[in-house]
Amino acid sequence: MKVGFIGTGSMGTILIEALIQSGALEAKQIMAINRTPQKAQLLAVRYEGMQIASSIAEVIENCHIVFLCIKPLEYKKVVDEIAACERKDLILVSITSPVLIEHLESQLECKIAKIIPSITNYVWSGASIGMYGSRILTEDRLLLEQLMMSISRPIQISEEYTRITSDLCSCGPAFLAFFLQNWVDSAVEVTGLDRTEATRLACEMLLGTGKLLTEGGFTPEQLQQRVAVPGGITAEALRLLQNKLEGVFHQLIQVTHAKYEEDLEKVNTIFYGQEVNRPQY
Repeated sequence: MKVGFIGTGSMGTILIEALIQSGALEAKQIMAINRTPQKAQLLAVRYEGMQIASSIAEVIENCHIVFLCIKPLEYKKVVDEIAACERKDLILVSITSPVLIEHLESQLECKIAKIIPSITNYVWSGASIGMYGSRILTEDRLLLEQLMMSISRPIQISEEYTRITSDLCSCGPAFLAFFLQNWVDSAVEVTGLDRTEATRLACEMLLGTGKLLTEGGFTPEQLQQRVAVPGGITAEALRLLQNKLEGVFHQLIQVTHAKYEEDLEKVNTIFYGQEVNRPQY
């Protein structure tokens, strides 16, 4: 089986490297193309046997599964090129949240899926979110899930929840890293603790917390209760966080959804030539 990648930017590269390093795919099973050829060629140097295509048509003609790892506003041009050489048995996988399955199914006759990966997949961890079009058969879905299972925990969702699940799985690592960075900065400034040591302690804590929540059987609420003894230091600190962060997470969701709706309107325009009224996800 050959797997193609149209786009080798940040997420395209993460997927390629994770799939090779996890053993899910051999380098020779991968064909890639990028609008800046040097970026794809650097990957081919690193992973001997990986093929660099000279055109999108070459990727479509030679691969059973093709991942579209490009920016939303680049989709229409690429989709038009795919349509010119399309195979109905092709499984085309979009990794971009504002590009809907219906956008792609309206332009193409192949099988369409949407999988939102996460940077955590680079270390074969975290979730990947799967949504499947009307032409995807059970065996197609199982094939994609088996591929993603080597680097993530595949979770199927309804497309209407694309944005909020992407917030949790794909944006979440940046949000948590921001929290950790500010906490470490304050620890260093207030106490003089060595920055490297503070960062190492905080990162090991985050890793252990993740394991408690996934492998240890704790829910977030149970973990807080277990650590925060009534009247203790942790309980006092949690009370501060509850007061200071009240409403912040609602605002965070509103911000990400507003940007998603803005991007969705732009994608509607490039696919349909006009804005389309849709439910507010």
